[in-house]
Amino acid sequence: MLIKKVAIDLGTTNVLVHVPKRGIVINEPSVVAISQEDKKVLAVGAEAKDMIGRTPDTIIAERPLKDGVIANYRTTEAMLRYFINKALGGVRLFRPEVMIAVPAGITSTERRAVIDAAMNAGARAAYIIKEPIVAAIGSDIPIGSASGHMIIDIGGGTAEIAVISLGGIVSSGSVRIGGTRFDQSIAEYIRRKHGLAIGESMSEDVKIRIGSAMFMNEPLKMDVKGRDMILGLPKTITITSDDTTEALQHDLEGLIEAVKEVLHKTPPELSADVMDKGIIMSGGSSQLRNLDELIAQATGVACYVADEPLLCVAKGTGIALENLENYKRSIMSTR
Repeated sequence: MLIKKVAIDLGTTNVLVHVPKRGIVINEPSVVAISQEDKKVLAVGAEAKDMIGRTPDTIIAERPLKDGVIANYRTTEAMLRYFINKALGGVRLFRPEVMIAVPAGITSTERRAVIDAAMNAGARAAYIIKEPIVAAIGSDIPIGSASGHMIIDIGGGTAEIAVISLGGIVSSGSVRIGGTRFDQSIAEYIRRKHGLAIGESMSEDVKIRIGSAMFMNEPLKMDVKGRDMILGLPKTITITSDDTTEALQHDLEGLIEAVKEVLHKTPPELSADVMDKGIIMSGGSSQLRNLDELIAQATGVACYVADEPLLCVAKGTGIALENLENYKRSIMSTR
């Protein structure tokens, strides 16, 4: 096989690249640093993320994807080219086949933009597949069976909810609630309650280290550094996991509402299957403490987090790309 294949989970916060037989070869932030003067790409991925909030006026470090879709076409193309070249390396005789996972609620214009960006980034052929399908494949759910399986994939920009049967999506929903929104809500809450302005990476750190979807019997604590809003000087305060639970209330209500809506739209036979098997959660943001328990309490259906939730979409996209014939019904568009 001279033609290489590359599967990409093009996320709002992270890009994961899966190469058949090698597994996941890249897991880096979807951030690009650009020079304002000549619009040249200076850094991509982890190196560019370190620059967020620390750049001079002449450099912009930005995320080219917003809510799971392309916000800046040129930058996305440069980022894709960088990751494809990094994954395959060396001199290549043939251009690779690329499959990209995208949100289920994506419009035809947004689909076209992803395909064009992949082709211009050096792909020989580009395929697009819906995230809930590949998240289910990557979570080892037998999506081809005549039985209902429910998946919630919570990424950086969107939460994708779907009930899948016979390889297709029967009912689905997509809300623009994810890790980035959680970070913003925590930063906003700390500013409002404690009068402390914190950066993007600090609020993400708070979410990971002490974030919880439900109030805990023994709250976790951590010190948070930022800028005092009144004095304008550096300041450190201690916050608890209860602060994060309060900060995330509104976002979590929106997520639960979307899950209930998909369950309402699901045919009775498939609802019974979901009740039996439970709901599977994937995506990096599904790791928020007690989120599975919150969803189980709100819906009355058992909820489980998949093994390696962050990798499910990338692994599933890789499997779909290796078995194109089996999954051709799930592929949305190709070129």
